[in-house]
Amino acid sequence: MFQKIVPFGAGELLTKVFGSYDVNVRLIEKAYGVKIGNCAIDTGAGVSVSGDNSGDVIKGAKAIELLKKMSEYSDFLTEQSVRYVIDMVNDDRAAELENFGADCICITSKGKPIKARTVGQKSYVEAIKNNTVVFGVGPAGTGKTYLAVAMAVKALRERKVSRIILTRPAIEAGEKLGFLPGDLQSKIDPYLRPLYDALYDMMGVENYQKLIEKQVIEIAPLAYMRGRTLEDSFIILDEAQNATPEQMKMFLTRLGNNSRAIITGDLTQTDLPYGQKSGLAMAVKILDGIEDIKVHTFTDRDVVRHKLVQQIILAYDRYERTHPSEATRHARSDGRRYHAVRHADGGHVIKKRDQ
Repeated sequence: MFQKIVPFGAGELLTKVFGSYDVNVRLIEKAYGVKIGNCAIDTGAGVSVSGDNSGDVIKGAKAIELLKKMSEYSDFLTEQSVRYVIDMVNDDRAAELENFGADCICITSKGKPIKARTVGQKSYVEAIKNNTVVFGVGPAGTGKTYLAVAMAVKALRERKVSRIILTRPAIEAGEKLGFLPGDLQSKIDPYLRPLYDALYDMMGVENYQKLIEKQVIEIAPLAYMRGRTLEDSFIILDEAQNATPEQMKMFLTRLGNNSRAIITGDLTQTDLPYGQKSGLAMAVKILDGIEDIKVHTFTDRDVVRHKLVQQIILAYDRYERTHPSEATRHARSDGRRYHAVRHADGGHVIKKRDQ
């Protein structure tokens, strides 16, 4: 039987690490096949990690040490945080978490500090700090948009920019927007709701409304960016996988003096018509490597939503790897958008279905 002791000082930190009904340490016990409990040592309280395998005991103790450090700057540790620590220890990347998460990006309207919750998120925030144009590419739930908005709010509060501009492609503008009730703003609201939600959280509804009225904050469809020069602004293009190459080039060339642009998107969730290239995919290939432009790629490890989101992403990735032609086949058979036309030579071409 092997044992390792992790010393603790304040009892509050010990409570945070163990979690409600010891749920956090139970996850570590299950991951490494160890037993974890409170113990008394010369310097005060401690946590004992014991087991039959010395390597598993060392890993379990390292996970406890990292959770202890995280609890020093977090109000509470979520299940996602604990699983993330376990994954990082298993990948021999524990050193990356040693000084992780202490920096606060900004404070929400309710006084809650916004901080990076994964190493990938921290690298993303650093990229935004140090580059004029940043592409944040990755799966749903990794905080691409939320952290970009947080950095925009931070820049506005520190008077580094005079306005925030947020935009998204409304890819159904020519088909379905006209059937929605209300004026133009009412029609585009459903597409921009995630951006509203993030701003409400950070600024509060009243302050947000005041800044909207003063045009300090502007939210508009991507098509409305054409012909403009955006100076002294923090600009975010969200859901950029749905932008065409022409739209992406148009957006990137709007950049003016003392402005920065953040482009976020998930290349696995493109809603463009079949056969239409994504402007985000093309821009990442063309612009990667240019000075002052950074492409940051998130992974499933950076998912901070419900634990099932990560599992769903992994399941889809596995399916697409083992059934490479399945997605194409489904797209071709989608009768709502496309139909096949037989050519005289016997070949087929997929054309957009008449509306």
